[in-house]
Amino acid sequence: MSRFRPDSLPDLTGKVFIVTGGNSGIGYHTVSHLAAHGAHVYLAARSLSKGNIPIDSIKTLHPHLHLNISLLQMDLTDLSSVVAATELFQSEQDRLDGLINNAGILATPFEMTADGHEAQWQTNYLAHWLLTSRLLPLMLRTAKGLLPGAVRIVNLTSSGHLTAPKCGINLDDPSLKEAGTPWTRYGQSKLANILHAKTLHRMYGPGSPTARAGEGEIWTSAVHPGPVETNISSAQSGGMEIWVLAVYRFLGLVWDADKGSWNTLFCAASEDMKAEQSGGYIDIYSRCGELWWESDKAKDEELAEQLDEWTAAAMAREGWL
Repeated sequence: MSRFRPDSLPDLTGKVFIVTGGNSGIGYHTVSHLAAHGAHVYLAARSLSKGNIPIDSIKTLHPHLHLNISLLQMDLTDLSSVVAATELFQSEQDRLDGLINNAGILATPFEMTADGHEAQWQTNYLAHWLLTSRLLPLMLRTAKGLLPGAVRIVNLTSSGHLTAPKCGINLDDPSLKEAGTPWTRYGQSKLANILHAKTLHRMYGPGSPTARAGEGEIWTSAVHPGPVETNISSAQSGGMEIWVLAVYRFLGLVWDADKGSWNTLFCAASEDMKAEQSGGYIDIYSRCGELWWESDKAKDEELAEQLDEWTAAAMAREGWL
């Protein structure tokens, strides 16, 4: 696995992917590599300007290829925007082979969105849960009749999930306004990304009810990219993690955003991914010195079930489902 490189990806002609936060960092290079291998990629970004400029930039990287990249306008801090994006996408496409929930914010100051949720909790987790939920019927239809692993969901998480509260997810107060810091809020959201991937695996992965019934099998993964130099890693919140990242930079252990996308690409489209890896917390490189392990809460099946029930109820109560 550690020898994976993007040039080993198969021909993806005819396949359709969505990449949130595809306008910069890991997402940008994920879009670039998938499109270069023939996929039709929807780059999800907050605005036309944030999406069209990187699309033009990606096309200049591959001047001899006809890349098929579409802009999907979506603001994760506005759940109505997420719903609108899913409706627009499904009016244009009758299949979805890969969903890469990549976008995120890191250790930002406390802020509540207009939807009434803490900004990191909504941007990193809730909006992606809603996006995935609304697209799952289409992904199951796409997967039906295809080989296992042909359709996949990738949640970008982080070793930052280790900074989550001791309880893991505070479902009584997910905003953590009184009892949290920018880093514990970030850690909680990243832990939620892992638990979400495990729930999707249980419901739709190998051996799941839908797979056994021939109604579609979807492979999922929670990707830990390791130390990567992106715009999100330049957060100004301070804290131990910023010092750790500075040490990694000094030792030359921080990868650029292109190489940082390779874990994502492996899980999204590589033929070398195995069924037993579905549902896993995945870093195929496990670089020396990085925090590669899962917390106990990330392995807590009961917590994963409680989180999914809480989220579904909240999204239904607010009218998004």
